[in-house]
Amino acid sequence: MQNIKTFGRTRGRPLSFRKASLVDARLADFLLPVEISNEGSNNFDPKGLMPNAKAVWFEIGFGGSEHLIAQAKANPDTLIIGAEPFFDGVAKALDGIIENKLENVRLINDDARKYLANFQDNSIDRIFIMFPDPWQKLRHRKRRLVNDAFAHEITRLLKNDGKLRFATDWANYAETALLALTKNPSLKWLAEGPEDWLTPPQDHFTTRYQLKGLGDCAPHFFDFIKI
Repeated sequence: MQNIKTFGRTRGRPLSFRKASLVDARLADFLLPVEISNEGSNNFDPKGLMPNAKAVWFEIGFGGSEHLIAQAKANPDTLIIGAEPFFDGVAKALDGIIENKLENVRLINDDARKYLANFQDNSIDRIFIMFPDPWQKLRHRKRRLVNDAFAHEITRLLKNDGKLRFATDWANYAETALLALTKNPSLKWLAEGPEDWLTPPQDHFTTRYQLKGLGDCAPHFFDFIKI
C-alpha cells in the first residue's frame, strides 16, 4: 500500500444498530474491488463495474454523502464512485444507496489518494472535490488535499473534455487550490467572471457541511475542463 497518511478522524460515534447491521450485510456489495499495490498498476478500468454506464464520475471525499447520493439519483445512467475515509460517512452513503435503490454507486472506504495510481489514464469523465477539509491553521496547510502533485494525478485520470469541480468556503484554500489547478497546462478554468464561481452551478446539490457556513467566505465553485 502506498505510504499516504490520512489526517483527521476516520471513526466517530458507534453506529446505530440498524446502520451497523446494514454495513455488515451490504457494504461489501458496493465496495470498489481495486487491489492497491506500492507501484500503482494503472490498469483498472472503472467502466467495467457498470459496462452500460454513459459516464464514470468520481467524488473524492464525499463527507456525509448528500451530494454523492443526490448526483446518483439524478444521473442513474452514470457510474459514480465515491471515496471517503470517515466510516460514518460511508455508512450514511450505504444507507442512501439502499433507501433509494441505487445501482450506480461504488464506494471506497479509505483515502482516495491510495487508489488513484491504479486507475487507467483517461478513465474518468468527471471529478468532484466538494468542500474538503480546509486545515485552516498555517501549520496544517500542508495536509490539504489539493496541491500540484494531486492536480497532476487527477488530470491524468480525466478523459479529454473531462470535467473537474472543486468547491470550498475558505478563502486561502480557494486561492492555493486555484493556483495549483490553473498552473496545470491540461486544465482550463471555465469561469469568465466572479459570478461564475460565486453562484452555485445548476447541477450542484447542497451539502450539510455547506449549510453550516463554517468557512470564512462565500462558497467558491471552480469548474475546469481537461484540454
